[in-house]
Amino acid sequence: MKHLKITLTALLLVGYSLTAQAEKQMTVGTWLGPSHTMNENFFAQWSKQISDATNGDVTLKLEYHKGHPKEVFDLVEDGTYDAGWSFHGYIPGRFKLTVMAELPLLGAGAQAASTAYWETYEKYLAKANEHDGLKLAALFMHGPGQIQMRQPISNLADMKGKKIRVGGGVQGLIGKNMGIAAIAAPGSKVYEILSQGVADGVFMPVGEQNSLRLSEVTKHIYEVPGGMYLGSFAIFISPDFLDSLNSKTRKALLKTTGKDLSTLAGKLWEENDDNGYTAAKKAGIEVKTLSDADVQTFVGYSKQIEADWLKDVAGRNVDAKKALADFRKRARAYQKKMQK
Repeated sequence: MKHLKITLTALLLVGYSLTAQAEKQMTVGTWLGPSHTMNENFFAQWSKQISDATNGDVTLKLEYHKGHPKEVFDLVEDGTYDAGWSFHGYIPGRFKLTVMAELPLLGAGAQAASTAYWETYEKYLAKANEHDGLKLAALFMHGPGQIQMRQPISNLADMKGKKIRVGGGVQGLIGKNMGIAAIAAPGSKVYEILSQGVADGVFMPVGEQNSLRLSEVTKHIYEVPGGMYLGSFAIFISPDFLDSLNSKTRKALLKTTGKDLSTLAGKLWEENDDNGYTAAKKAGIEVKTLSDADVQTFVGYSKQIEADWLKDVAGRNVDAKKALADFRKRARAYQKKMQK
């Protein structure tokens, strides 16, 4: 009888362990507002994918990070969050190869670029291990960044001395070439600094006319054909969290990551751009394309930025020139396919 009680106790403990596994919650450190496409759309869809793949064993919970988004990398690595996402340009010393995806004049939107980005990363860049300490779940791009201003400009020369918010990465290098007075601030602070007149303008994708309400605080958009730059982002998971799952659940969760997840994020950001143009039109925002002369000036900026990047990543033991050429070829091919 005593042996039976011990056996029943053991079974109950096993049952409790299985129940605990079934209720595993993955906390995701996020930022920007609840209505931004990442929080309202992307994570809702990924959450469903995870739940379906794991038969409900893993659920996703968003936790809004109040500090700088760059901190999310470390907070996932140390286990404060189980997963998160952030912008590579916030930590330029750690992430150098990811600048490849941001270089100007790509000629592709967020979805095509994001798909190409994941493929190129796996083929060329992963071995450099810039995401050490994190399990990379996806890589994606926001749409082409453009110049968005409170007051009009006549040409690129007028940008000299203007106070422009930049988030880091290639946009900062572009601003340096233009001679702007750069204001460093995360995306979550852009509306505030524009509305208060702290900044004269911002480099951002047009989607933020809607999602960050820039249509309320800017009046002019100046487009660079082919795109000024694209922003590089990562979605990542704590290896410790993955190790806490049983092998079956872990494998199922990881099946939701990778190329398809990268494409999904890019697709939603591209749709966000469409919504941004709608918001800009409704608000009466002036949208202009740079003159041919200004475009040629910008091409000069682009060539210099690319040359400097190739020098900067020379020590990463990656054929960066070949990776960049392959990335551009893939992104443009996907873009052409989407337009058919």
